[in-house]
Amino acid sequence: FLVRDTRHAIQEAAKKHCFVCSKTGATITCWEMGCDRSFHLPCAPQGECVTQFFGLYRSFCWEHRPQQAVHARPRQNNTCSICLDAVEDKASYKTMVCPACQDARFHRHCIQRLALHAGICFHCPCCQNRELFVMEMLTMGIRMSKRRPSWESEPAVGPLDQRHSRCDASTCLCPGGRKHTEEEGPWKLLLCGSCAAEGTHQHCSSLESSTSSWECEGC
Repeated sequence: FLVRDTRHAIQEAAKKHCFVCSKTGATITCWEMGCDRSFHLPCAPQGECVTQFFGLYRSFCWEHRPQQAVHARPRQNNTCSICLDAVEDKASYKTMVCPACQDARFHRHCIQRLALHAGICFHCPCCQNRELFVMEMLTMGIRMSKRRPSWESEPAVGPLDQRHSRCDASTCLCPGGRKHTEEEGPWKLLLCGSCAAEGTHQHCSSLESSTSSWECEGC
């Protein structure tokens, strides 16, 4: 019965249209009771949706997503504390504020990138607060890595800009070996969309030919 129910749920999800791109296969539905908006995970940023990568892994559309209760303190230069480019003067989907110091603000994509690189050492880059800051970022849909910080990794062999170029699947099925790659087809090599430090052939991870993004187990 469980297998049959699971298959039915998958079939029903495949029929749902993404409210962002209008295509079918939108398997994520807003957690808010009574809201039937569904979307693809890659479409979430464009639709300003939030998925919480902890606990119940709840997802919300742009209308029902959690909002930061903090108000950024006024200051002369409204800049991101990470990239130093301009940000909004208030908290929003694209601009986030540290709940501890309420002074540091960041672009969503900047703090997301920092979270993945900092791993288990993720904290506010300005006031160094960790507990309150991390919980707020998780609630607002920032995904964290359970790895050690990327800057503590062993130095890579070769140039720093050298692209990872091997299949790291537990069993590589490619006749040409782990380092063989092709432009298209089952032996196309995909790198992890978060850390870019691991890769897989499409066929070795049972990915569909139309798959253009993939994430390793560590991320």
